[in-house]
Amino acid sequence: MIRSLPAVSALALVASVAYATAPASAPASLPASAAAPAAAPVPAPPSVTARSWILVDHFSGRTLAQERPDERSEPASLTKLMTAYVVFAALADGRLKPTDMATISEHAWHAEGSRTFVQVGTRVPVDILLKGMIVQSGNDATIALAEQVGGTEPAFAQMMNEYAHRLGLTSTHYVNSDGLPSPEHYTTARDVATLANALIRDFPQYYPLFSVREFMWNNIRQGNRNGLLGKDPSVDGLKTGHTDSAGYCLATSASRNGMRLVSVVMGAPSVKAREEASAALLGYGYTFYETIRLKSANEMVLKPHIYKAASEFAPIGVPHDVYATVARGQAATVKTRAQLSREPLIAPLTAGQNVGELTVADGSGAVIERVPLVALSAVPQGGLWTRAWDSVSLMFH
Repeated sequence: MIRSLPAVSALALVASVAYATAPASAPASLPASAAAPAAAPVPAPPSVTARSWILVDHFSGRTLAQERPDERSEPASLTKLMTAYVVFAALADGRLKPTDMATISEHAWHAEGSRTFVQVGTRVPVDILLKGMIVQSGNDATIALAEQVGGTEPAFAQMMNEYAHRLGLTSTHYVNSDGLPSPEHYTTARDVATLANALIRDFPQYYPLFSVREFMWNNIRQGNRNGLLGKDPSVDGLKTGHTDSAGYCLATSASRNGMRLVSVVMGAPSVKAREEASAALLGYGYTFYETIRLKSANEMVLKPHIYKAASEFAPIGVPHDVYATVARGQAATVKTRAQLSREPLIAPLTAGQNVGELTVADGSGAVIERVPLVALSAVPQGGLWTRAWDSVSLMFH
């Protein structure tokens, strides 16, 4: 069959978008009468009492507030977020099971600081040690988990650093699993936020452990040190930390009406100060911003003509959900623009092959997100006649 030449180029598609409840049915443009009102003023973030902090939207990745977020800090027990990540990875790929029994070593039993009160020589289930580490922040339970997964705590620390590299934690280095002070053990508020987001994204099956309020072990009731869990019903994690040199630290995540925020406070002067700082940052984010889903994973964005292919058109879309965080009330002003990196498209294409870019702009026209456009399915070459005809057609493109 001889195919007709495409009359209109599919080089770009510009579309206005509305709320994520119906991203596929967003209108091509807003009528003049539906123009969004001028944005309400967004005040400066609250001033909180801590050495450094950051507030990030989980889905879009946009930073909403920060103060010295890249300043090197002692993580204290926020270290256990990475310990949890490594252990969760072992659970997820079957190298470790919740029912596995870990033998408590002398090294784990002698751990300084907060404790889960496990006894040397005893065998304790991994799921109990996880609760001991996450809920009670027990250093003994943490070291026992590190030894179970890594053989020794130093070997486990090497695993922690490798995962830190994979996750893009550019200013983080670990020498132990529990967070006791060491000159070469450090992180930043930004890296902690990145790690917290990775935990939520990569291990949703284990993340609920961070919202456990208390548990019983060996007839000892052990409570969660994150006081915001009992004060704000939208808060569902993550972790506290404290040493004399690090001060009081808190990584917090909350979810309200589908919008999830992560705040990290480093070096507050007290438990009360770290909780007040975290609550103020979360309140600021939810009051003045909103997050919308613009595109769903594998949603088709373009269907351009493709030459020398078995099919006439190629489905092009986004490989993952696309979100934008904007000033509250300004969702209708967000626009997306899809553009192929080269035209014409010529077969073959492999599934997932990068062929363009989707840009997201706010009401001012500033680009706030860039997402690759990929072939949603493989597009093989057509037959000999199709390829020959399209070679001629390309001469007139």
